[in-house]
Amino acid sequence: VQLQASGGGLVQPGGSLRLSCVASGSISDIRDMGWYRQAPGKQRESVATITRGGSTNYADSVKGRFTISRDNAKNTVDLQTNSLNPEDTAVYYCNADVKRTYYFNYVNVWGQGTQVTVSS
Repeated sequence: VQLQASGGGLVQPGGSLRLSCVASGSISDIRDMGWYRQAPGKQRESVATITRGGSTNYADSVKGRFTISRDNAKNTVDLQTNSLNPEDTAVYYCNADVKRTYYFNYVNVWGQGTQVTVSS
């Protein structure tokens, strides 16, 4: 099972980016999905998470600016980021709890990360 993230880039303050992540492989179910970020010299932090049923949770720093969504049929999770500021600069990682085909347990899987840089 793999998670492939995309959509990062360089954006000016106030701008927007849409990050996308797709899970591939022999998957029978995906429970929680989410986006995390890690800025230079800082620990990785949760940005937003979403359950299979669509319940969401956001870090206080991104509430009202970021929106997480998922498509259960396509095994994707997206993060719409608006009103970006330099403090949002980080590598963004997608994450998911995945149940593989023929397995009983869920495993936690990380994507490779996509760089978001907010600068003028």
